[in-house]
Amino acid sequence: MAVSSKLLLLVMITLIFVPVPSSQCQNHNHTKLELVHRDRVSSSTKFHNHSHRFLARMQRDIKRVAALTHILSPVKSYEVENLGTYLVSGFSLGFSDYLVRVGVGSPPTYQYLAIDTGSDIIWVQCQPYNRCYKQPDPIFNPATSTSYTVVPCGSPICDALLLDDHRCHAGKCGYEVNYADGSYTKGTLMLETLTFRQMRILNMAMGCGHNNQGSFMVIAGLLGLVSRRMSFVNQIPKTGGAFSYYLASYDNISPGWLTFGHSLGGAFPVGLGVGSVRVPIYEDIFRLTGSGYGDVIIDTGSVVTRLPTVAYEALRYAFIAKTSGVRTPSVSIFDTCYHQYSDNFQFPSISFYFSGGPILTLASYGFLIPEDGVETVCFAFAPSASGLSIIGNIQQTGIQISIDEARGYIGFGPNGC
Repeated sequence: MAVSSKLLLLVMITLIFVPVPSSQCQNHNHTKLELVHRDRVSSSTKFHNHSHRFLARMQRDIKRVAALTHILSPVKSYEVENLGTYLVSGFSLGFSDYLVRVGVGSPPTYQYLAIDTGSDIIWVQCQPYNRCYKQPDPIFNPATSTSYTVVPCGSPICDALLLDDHRCHAGKCGYEVNYADGSYTKGTLMLETLTFRQMRILNMAMGCGHNNQGSFMVIAGLLGLVSRRMSFVNQIPKTGGAFSYYLASYDNISPGWLTFGHSLGGAFPVGLGVGSVRVPIYEDIFRLTGSGYGDVIIDTGSVVTRLPTVAYEALRYAFIAKTSGVRTPSVSIFDTCYHQYSDNFQFPSISFYFSGGPILTLASYGFLIPEDGVETVCFAFAPSASGLSIIGNIQQTGIQISIDEARGYIGFGPNGC
């Protein structure tokens, strides 16, 4: 029995983790793109209030995690040789909170695109449009670009999307992506030039969205990084499908970055620690079983890290035991919150343990999330509705993360190097 076409894409590139040696820190010979958090560029006044912004992020996160859990739910059986085949472009995974500034076309129209390690296609809103959502930047107009080329039906690029013939319109190759929260983008495939600072990439295959709707807010589109032919990283020559990124915390003035062309080895994550003590969790809870249960994925579009209930409860219990301060009521998905300005508020560190001995200790902003921006902070983990563990972007902040998709490795380096 062949595996579901939606099951294994994230699992395949996120199975293996390794701490990045200092010698593999940021290589200045590689192109580095700045990343900013979506909330920093939002022009919506209703999200200037921290509590409103916080609750909106949690609602988006709940929907995305529900989609991930559904897509990666266990199957009864599958054939190993079929892992990674029959993958369809566009998954119901929502979208990322971290953005990169990109110029589309010639001359370039600059847009904010969300980076997403859970999607494999690049797209932007395009004129003329049947439906569109509001974005702060001008909507890209192919008619004003001298480098615009439509992708015809029957071309190898169109075939790479595995689309049916009825997706073609007037000889143009069509695409459609539907997301978990009801958002969607539909349009035609194009070849265009993308500009990142001084770097220009010619003939990038991407979606030109003429029918778009949803809660995308400030983004003009999406930059998919999953290992597929249509993804951004696989269309850049000489990268080997490898890239690195660094997500700065929200209150960090300096931006994060995205760069391409790293290669590394790997080891499995095998545990969690609170303070200097390892939490007693059965190691195999983080491994993918033959029935499809378990595994760990890393997702830039998910906010909060989810753990299987037994692992979450053990971690939370150990954290509470070493934390002093005034507890506050539960907020949204968080059941462990504190008044951060109470006189005796102290908390331990949180660490990830890896096979072979390396330990990665998170900064406080990697496991405490401010609920109201003033007084209340919450323990930024939550129980998973399944055996799937999801490392969200809160726990990824302040760390260099390197991905070698060809070899299936993901690495962590401290302090963004």
